[in-house]
Amino acid sequence: MTELSHDSTLRELPTDKGVLRYHEAGDGPPLLLLHGSGPGVTGWRNYRDNLGTFAEHFRCLVLEFPGFGVSDPAGGHPMATAASAVTRFLDGLGLSQVDVVGNSMGGIIGTRFALRHPDRVRRLVTIGGIGRNVFSPGPGEGIKLLTEFTDAPSREGLVRWLNSMVYDPALVTEELIEERWAQATDPATLASARLMYGSEAFAAGAAAAAASDEAPYWALLHRLKAKTLLTWGRDDRVSPVDMSILPMRTIPDAELHVFPDCGHWVMIEQKAAWESTVLAFLTREDATAENTTRKDAA
Repeated sequence: MTELSHDSTLRELPTDKGVLRYHEAGDGPPLLLLHGSGPGVTGWRNYRDNLGTFAEHFRCLVLEFPGFGVSDPAGGHPMATAASAVTRFLDGLGLSQVDVVGNSMGGIIGTRFALRHPDRVRRLVTIGGIGRNVFSPGPGEGIKLLTEFTDAPSREGLVRWLNSMVYDPALVTEELIEERWAQATDPATLASARLMYGSEAFAAGAAAAAASDEAPYWALLHRLKAKTLLTWGRDDRVSPVDMSILPMRTIPDAELHVFPDCGHWVMIEQKAAWESTVLAFLTREDATAENTTRKDAA
């Protein structure tokens, strides 16, 4: 496994809406990794421990979304600016097609991108987040704690939210708390977070969605063309595992892998098992290619 540092992998891409920052490692087919949301999140923190494994097989590109304190802010709602950032990023690097790994919000962004641009995503991997609550109440416990922190930031509130993200509380170290707290309380980053998870913004968004004639993304999953792997923590308290039922059943070519003793951060809490599962999915030959090979051999 390759050891990679923050500074050695950090890159910048100037665009017409500011600089997009990202981490790059490895050679091979391009793999775009999209981070989730929440206090102090970055792409590097989501995927830093996975990057070495995937860099042995892919050109890994960990995009930092605007509004989270790393890439230049783009203004507007972070979900909207994240979606446009993916297009600007891939266009800026001249990439016509990629595989995508998306954690939570990043999975939603990746799914929406694949729905809008079916020829640009070969395979899609999501980590919790996508879909809709079927049996469990929504929003989940982790989302409620996220709203509480966003409305009134405190170290105690941050620790409560971090504990809701994991199955094993030992993962919530003082180092993790410190790095998350420093970025989460940055004024610009906090203002951006309140556009997503502040109680007033959250309520307004829910009301707007209820009044809209536009179908939500989860109602369009039957149109998804990319082969899709849904990965989930069995003990996820942010997006409970019953949310996986709708995408698993409606995405035409979808697989679901549920990891035991695991919360929302599957790529961290079940690192080795998750990496093995995702690598097998991403490197597996298509059935058509396999059939062609067999015919040629015969």
